[in-house]
Amino acid sequence: MGKTNTDSKEIKNIDYGLEKIFEGAQDFLPLLGTDYVELYVGNAKQAAHFYKTAFGFQSIAYRGLETGSTDSVSYVLKQDKIRLVLTTPLNSSSPINDHIVKHGDGVKVIALWVDDCRSAYEETTKRGAKSFMEPTVEKDEHGEIIRAGIHTYGETVHVFVERKNYNGIFLPGFVEWKSDYNPEPVGLKYIDHMVGNVGWNEMDVWVKWYEDVMGFENFLSFDDKQITTEYSALMSKVMSNGNGRIKFPINEPAEGKKKSQIEEYLDFYEGPGVQHIAVATNDILTTISEMRKRGVEFLSTPPNEYYNAVPGRLLAHNHKLNEDIEQLKALGIMIDADEEGYLLQIFTKPIEDRPTLFFEIIQRMGARGFGAGNFKALFESIEREQENRGTL
Repeated sequence: MGKTNTDSKEIKNIDYGLEKIFEGAQDFLPLLGTDYVELYVGNAKQAAHFYKTAFGFQSIAYRGLETGSTDSVSYVLKQDKIRLVLTTPLNSSSPINDHIVKHGDGVKVIALWVDDCRSAYEETTKRGAKSFMEPTVEKDEHGEIIRAGIHTYGETVHVFVERKNYNGIFLPGFVEWKSDYNPEPVGLKYIDHMVGNVGWNEMDVWVKWYEDVMGFENFLSFDDKQITTEYSALMSKVMSNGNGRIKFPINEPAEGKKKSQIEEYLDFYEGPGVQHIAVATNDILTTISEMRKRGVEFLSTPPNEYYNAVPGRLLAHNHKLNEDIEQLKALGIMIDADEEGYLLQIFTKPIEDRPTLFFEIIQRMGARGFGAGNFKALFESIEREQENRGTL
């Protein structure tokens, strides 16, 4: 295998939280990891500055008028194993522009790293996936990349990326983006999972799609009795590929007294889409302290009673907290546990004016779950934000 941007040994050494635990998982679509996430945004230059300043991403690659791209411009940012691509149209007739007018800034492409792009495309399309892009070879002096894509929920797409014969900075057509401004990283390591919001009664449809088309398995489910507050509820199922490197929880709204956060998202995004990107850190105290200093806004801190109950919740699973609970409380970081260990997590407020896409920062201390014990506190915090917006 030729040298790649993302070294395979490094990928293997990452603790993705889940190893190959599904004996029944199908292997017709082996996925090596998340290659990149592309967001369509209104102003990529300014969005790139935000992600560098607030989240500690570094400049990597660029494509625009100077490189011969006359319809769109893209900036590529990287932090450890995470690559973000920020793309903006250069004219009003671009379909990218249509996407932004309808949805605002949001995730368009979840790119998956594969060893054989043609096989990935053939296996998924023959199982019912709608084609977004047929296998295409892209070449430059650094070698070749093969990409293909399929549609998933809403206007979101999965692009398969085969880069084993490529040594370039990112993709053909991109050049190195040199910048004197590269703030220090904040400790973000890799994408832990990405959550999709779908419409009423659509969750099971997309669960079946991921099972049938991509060979994923549903390894966790939460109903509206588990994810509920006084005012709203939702349902969620977590889909994962065989080796656990790709995890896609899928949410749908449920009936409640008031409008749920999923309904609010669907209203303002104007359809299904990626609700949040969960990124992992090995030191959440340092990461969140630094992000707060840089102006990132997080959901409000849970009440004292929440933190008073944490030691008992951990003890019930025979775990002891390594971190100082007062520091976690001061930063608003939540704690949950399962049989395997515990996790620490916190959620940003939406990162654009529409209350749609946000980020989760997570540190896994053995736990494989998704913070089920935090659902009530989390959603009550979100509801406080909704009440402020007048959308609850």
